[in-house]
Amino acid sequence: MTGRVKSIKAESLLPQDIIIAVMGPTGSGKSRFIGIATNDAYSNVGHTLESFTSKVHAVPYVRPKQKDGRFILVDTPGFDDTHKSDTEILSMIADWLRTTYKNKIHLAGIIYMHRISDNRMAGSPLKNLRMFGKLCGDEALPNVILATTMWDRVDPSTAVRREDELKRDFWKRMLALGSPVVRFHGTFESAWQIIDLVANKSRVDALLLQEELVNLKRQLSETQAGMVLYNELQKLLADHKETLRRLRDEAASNNDKKLKAELDAEYEVIQQKLQSTFNQISSLKLSFTRRIALMFGKKSRITSNVLTGF
Repeated sequence: MTGRVKSIKAESLLPQDIIIAVMGPTGSGKSRFIGIATNDAYSNVGHTLESFTSKVHAVPYVRPKQKDGRFILVDTPGFDDTHKSDTEILSMIADWLRTTYKNKIHLAGIIYMHRISDNRMAGSPLKNLRMFGKLCGDEALPNVILATTMWDRVDPSTAVRREDELKRDFWKRMLALGSPVVRFHGTFESAWQIIDLVANKSRVDALLLQEELVNLKRQLSETQAGMVLYNELQKLLADHKETLRRLRDEAASNNDKKLKAELDAEYEVIQQKLQSTFNQISSLKLSFTRRIALMFGKKSRITSNVLTGF
């Protein structure tokens, strides 16, 4: 395939398509991976940690000498997107997964990307991993490839040590349930070695989120992923409140007019973030009646225990 390609709608996917979702935190290299895998036919690529993917893009690619079907590489936005809220991101991904599942279109698997250049697993990467675990469910993990990226940006010995830490501390259970760990080295050959690992597996029957939304007819806020996001937002709200309290105290006790003006401006920014977080929490909050209904309602046959305890 030559030239630029446009993403296609979920409704245009075919049962014979080999569909692989590419997920992971903002800046982990998802768009770059797809761009390289499609010989630069896909150009939705940025060069910073700022998000360049603010919606789901399903990118078709026919491999040279490929006889049957198309590869569809699905570029998904990460949480902590620079342009959209976490609830908007989850809703977009959920809508795409709901539509494909209703149309009996099944994923071949998922490539989950993580920057090996990150010196620790915290903040956005850890939240993304928690959300990912609850979105997939344990039964899909044999079809999940854990791909580390940006090996060229780190000293090799440091990168290997970080990879070992991921396997030991954060990905241990995923590995035990069948998720292999691979390295993406930024080449066409490396990309297709990873894609082939997914393509050679049997297709995923359903992700946990699909099971909850379609089979159990739950609202997004009632899903495991929605509940994890709700808890994450509660923590973020508490952090914003503490920051506001500190800034208010500092501004009140400081006689430096310039510094006070800077503190007041920062206070307004945090106030806006607090309101945004509060709005997201409100949209995910369950009523008492729905909580009772969920307690006694039908349970999903798919479980998710990834990252329990973290």
